[in-house]
This record gives sequence, structure tokens and C-alpha cells, in this order.
Amino acid sequence: MFYSHTSRRIGSALLLALVSFAISSLHALPTAAESLARTNPDKAGFFPQRLARITEYLKNEVATGKIPGAIVLVQRRGQPAYYEGFGVRNVATKAPMTRDTIFTLFSMTKPITSVAAMMLVEQGKLALDDEVGKYIHGFYNIKVGVEKAGPDGKPVLDLVAPKRPILIHDLLRQSAGIPYASLAYGVVKKPYEDADLISGKFTNAEVADKIAALPLIEQPGETWTYGHATDVLGRVIEIVSGKSLYQFEKDNLLDPLGMTNTSFFVTDPAKQALLAEPLANKDDRIKRDPRIVTKWESGGGGMVSSIADYARFLQMLLNGGELGGQQILARKTVDLMTSNHIGGDTGIKPWVYYFPGAGYGFGLGFAVRIEAGVSHWAGSVGEYEWSGGSGTYFLVDPKEDMFAILMIQSPSQRGRIQSALKSMIYGALK
Repeated sequence: MFYSHTSRRIGSALLLALVSFAISSLHALPTAAESLARTNPDKAGFFPQRLARITEYLKNEVATGKIPGAIVLVQRRGQPAYYEGFGVRNVATKAPMTRDTIFTLFSMTKPITSVAAMMLVEQGKLALDDEVGKYIHGFYNIKVGVEKAGPDGKPVLDLVAPKRPILIHDLLRQSAGIPYASLAYGVVKKPYEDADLISGKFTNAEVADKIAALPLIEQPGETWTYGHATDVLGRVIEIVSGKSLYQFEKDNLLDPLGMTNTSFFVTDPAKQALLAEPLANKDDRIKRDPRIVTKWESGGGGMVSSIADYARFLQMLLNGGELGGQQILARKTVDLMTSNHIGGDTGIKPWVYYFPGAGYGFGLGFAVRIEAGVSHWAGSVGEYEWSGGSGTYFLVDPKEDMFAILMIQSPSQRGRIQSALKSMIYGALK
């Protein structure tokens, strides 16, 4: 009733302007000075002047043309201690970074898919010790690729039987022996390149079937091997739930958490304008355009999201599976996911490309710190983290009741910036 009287009084044009201003103000990022005013670093247990080092660092990264822009959120004890944007999301349009800027996540998709799978485990519809072949029958015929000498003495591919089947557990902890083509080597590399798995031409079902026909690069359950395992897991979710991967995640995870800018594709023109773009050079080229709808919903690397959305996802995990009255996962399930699932009694060894790094194991979807020392960075035992090839990164530290997110689109600069950011965050704690 109040709205109808007011709208007649002030006129539709002015009302539209007020609504537009209100919406834009929700997403506007504070300036450097305003950021410290709106956040409370002291109450969150940080030295404000030390957190300000992040501002100086990222301003310089933008000013020197290394990245177009960035957004950083550090949240502790349930409140933001640092929340600031830098530069632009699009060099051509000069559109600024905002909290609803949408970033291509690449492998930061994996934790979302892993949580979705564990929701089905909690419902008794899926089990970690289930054989993948139970759901995708081609995996009953999987072979392991090994090298042998051909007639001319040159190495050729030989196929041998796996010592055991691939389990759902293997898909979650990256011990299935399924590589990415870009990381494969030796006689196994060419079959993965020829399969053209990341082209977008194939559905999740077709990608999974093609993977089942390819040789594994390692025996199941013997080596942490980074690759398409989470894409196969996404197809398992579809089979078990009877829905597309996105629809299951939307209904059971994204909508309940209010993650409105998280999806596989961005078809709405208004939201397309929110997409962050990398610099136009060959080192920062991102080989995926989420504006183009393809057949493939990659559970391992196909999602886009905003920092505000991903913050809700991480706060849910930090809360033990709950956010805003929505219990997404049980507390003990989160504990299971964020424990180390490789090494020790598992017998699973690090691969030649071991991205978790020294001092880290791997849980069900992310790296887990298992040593206070060894690593190059400060942190806590039990901290978990992951990143995406486009530059996105997060860490969650339950001991400090803290998480942090970096959103950039810069494949060439990501490792260096992530390392510096982590050091600055832990260097600012009281």
C-alpha cells in the first residue's frame, strides 16, 4: 500500500532512479579509506596498518599493468576484516570491480562439485567406496597405459588391467589416475589430446564415456593425479540425482546459499556486462567464454561466480556446513572433507605435478595443510585451500575462524600474487 501511494507521488522516472541507486550501492566496493571504516580489522583480530599492505601491493599490480583488476575479501569471526576492489573488470569498457563482478573459476569449481557429491553421500544415494562403474558402466573396462618398446625400439602404448576399480573416493581425492591432456606425458598424452575433452562439443555423459575409453596414466588409488576426475564425478551426480549437474547444484546448494551469480554459463546480457576480462596478451588468454553455451557443464572447471557468492560458500564450510539457517552439510561431513585423504596408510603418493605443495595433503576437493612447517608460507595445520587456473584463490583456516578470497583473471600472474597475498594476510594477524 505504501509503495503504491509513493509511486503515484514521486513519478515512475524518479522511482526508477532511486531503485537503480539502491541496487548499485549494494554492490559498490568501498574505496581504500572507506574499506577500513566499513570493516573492523581490530575486532576481527588484525592490525589495520598491516592489512593496508594488501592495498599498496594490489594498487601497484594494477598501476604497473600486470593485472586489470582484483577483489580481495578477508573474513574472520564472521565479519569482513578487509574487502576491497582494485582496477577494472574490463579494460575496454573501464567498468570498475564490484562485489557482483563475475569471474571464471576454473578449478575453484571442484570444491562446489565435491560438496554436491557429499550431499548425495549424506542422503545414502552415493558412497565413497562405490565403484564408478556402478554408475558409468564403461569404467568397468578401464585400462592403464604403460610404455613398452615397439619393433623399432621406440616407446609405444601398452594397455594393462587396473589392479582395482576406480572408486568415488578416488574421484574426490584425485587418485583415479585420470590426467588432463595438458598435464599428461609419455605415451598417454596423445590419446588425451585427440579426445578433445575440453572443446565443449560433448555432454557430461559423452565426456565421461570418452574418459572411460582412455588409458589411465597411473593405477587407481596409487598416485595423486590431477585431471578430469571431478568431471566424471559431475556425471555421477547427474545419474544419481536424475538432474543435470547445474540443476542439482542450483536446487540443493546455490539457491539455498543465495549464490545468484554462480553458474556454468552467462546468457543474460546484464550479467554478461559483469564478467571480468583478462589482459589481451597470449599469457593471460582464458580459453573459455562463459557467454557461449556449450554441451559441457564441467564439474572440474566450468563454473563462474562472484566474490560475494563464493564467500557464502566458504562461510558455510567454516560454519560446519550451515549458513543462514540452511544446513547444507553435516558438521562431521565437513570434517571428513577437510581432512587429509592421501599419504600415510592410504599408500597414495604425490604425482610429478603435485599442486597442493610441500606440507599439504589433499581432502575431498581441496588441499589440506598437514604440517606447521615445510611449506613456504605461514598458516595453520588444518587450513584448506584451492585455486583456479584463471587466477582465483581461496583459503579457509578453521583454527583462526577465517577465510580469504582473491579474485583476478590473470593466469600468468596468479601464483606470485597468491603467494604474496597469503603472506600479507597471516602477517597482519594479531
